[in-house]
Amino acid sequence: MSKTSYPKERINILFLENISDKAVQYFKQQGYANVKKIAGALSEEELVKEVKDVHLLGIRSKTQITPKVLEAAKKLQAIGCFCIGVNQVDLKAATKKGVVVFNAPYSNTRSVAELVIGISVMLIRKIVDKNIAAHKGIWMKDAKGSYELRGKTMGIIGYGNIGSQVSVLCEALGMKVLFYDTETKLPLGNAVAAKNMKEVLSNSDIISLHVPETAQTKNLINRNNIKLFKKGSILLNYARGEVVDLKALSEAIKEGVIAGAGIDVYPWEPEKNGDHFDTPLQGLPNVILTPHIGGSTEEAQQNIGEDVSVKLFQYLERGITNGSHTVPAIGLPPVDGAHRILHIHKNVPGVLSAINTALSKNNINIVGQYLKTNEEIGYVVLDVDKKLSKRAAELLKEVKETIKVRMLY
Repeated sequence: MSKTSYPKERINILFLENISDKAVQYFKQQGYANVKKIAGALSEEELVKEVKDVHLLGIRSKTQITPKVLEAAKKLQAIGCFCIGVNQVDLKAATKKGVVVFNAPYSNTRSVAELVIGISVMLIRKIVDKNIAAHKGIWMKDAKGSYELRGKTMGIIGYGNIGSQVSVLCEALGMKVLFYDTETKLPLGNAVAAKNMKEVLSNSDIISLHVPETAQTKNLINRNNIKLFKKGSILLNYARGEVVDLKALSEAIKEGVIAGAGIDVYPWEPEKNGDHFDTPLQGLPNVILTPHIGGSTEEAQQNIGEDVSVKLFQYLERGITNGSHTVPAIGLPPVDGAHRILHIHKNVPGVLSAINTALSKNNINIVGQYLKTNEEIGYVVLDVDKKLSKRAAELLKEVKETIKVRMLY
C-alpha cells in the first residue's frame, strides 16, 4: 500500500447512480474506508448538500455537475464519469476550479457493438412483429420481407471506438460496410469511407449512428435527409438522444419509407426505473425500443468501474492526469527521496517563473518539475526536498493565479 501525506480515513468518496461495486471494492482495498454509494442520481440541490466534504465524486450519465455544485464542493479533487461521455459535467467550470474529470471512453464499446448486431438481425428478419403475434396466439410463418444480413450494406455514421467495432463485426457476418466521419479515419478490413453522409444514407440497408451530442449533430437525421434513405432500410440509434428527429422517423415508418428502427436513446428520458416514458415510436411495427442499455452489461459495468477507479486513484496518490478532460495530462513515476506537490494555476505568463523564484529564494531544492498547460490552466508537478516540502507548499499557495495546491506524499 502506497504512502500518502494525508490520512486516508479523512478522504471522502461518493459514488452515485449505482456505480459498480468493483469501484467501491477497489478503493477500500487501497485503504480508503469512507466510500459512500447511492443508488440513484441526485438533483442539484441534493448534490450541493452531499458534496461539501467530498474529495472524489463518481457519477454516470444522469447526474448533472453544474457550476453551483462545483462551488459547493470545496474539497473536490476529481470527478469520475463512469460512462462514455462527459457532457453531464460543466467542463469549463470544472477547469476553472482545477477539478480533474475522467471517463471511460472504451469500456463498453463491445457491449454496444454486439447489441447493434443483435438488433440488426431482429429487425431485418421482422422478428419483433412475429414475436408479438406469437405471444397473442397468432401464427405468422412468413418469409416475405425477411432477409439475411450477409451481402447487405451497413452504413455507419461516426467511425470512432464503437462505430469501427460495429464495422469489424459486420464484416465478419459477410456484410459490406460504408462509413462517414467528419474526421479522416483509417478503414478497418474492407470498409469503405464515404465522401459525405448523403452517400451513406442512400446506399445502405441498415444505418447505425455513433456520433456525440453536439450542436452540429442535433437532429442529424431529420425530415429532409430521411428522404435520402433507401426504401425499406433500417435506422439504428445507439448514440445520443438528440441525434434523431423521432417525429420525422415515426412518419417515415408509417409511410413505409423506413422498414424498421432500433432506438436506445431519446431526447427526454425518465429519471429512474418505473417512471412513465413516452416516444412517438411506441406501437409502430418492426421497431425495437430499449431503455438506454446499449452499454449496460455486467462486463461493461465492471470494466468501467475498474478503468475510472484506477484513473481517480492514480491522480489522488500520484498526480497522474492521463485521460483528463480538464487539467492537462501528465503521467509520471514516483520519485524516491523527495516529496511531491501538485500546483494548478491559471494559464497566464510568469507563473512558473514565480514558482521557481519563490522556492529558490528560500533555498528549496527542486528534484524534478513537470509542466503542462491548456488554454485555461497550467498543471505543475514538483518533486522537492523532503525537509522543506511543507514550506514549499505554503509558498506555492501564495503564488499569484494559483487555483489549487496539494501535497501528494
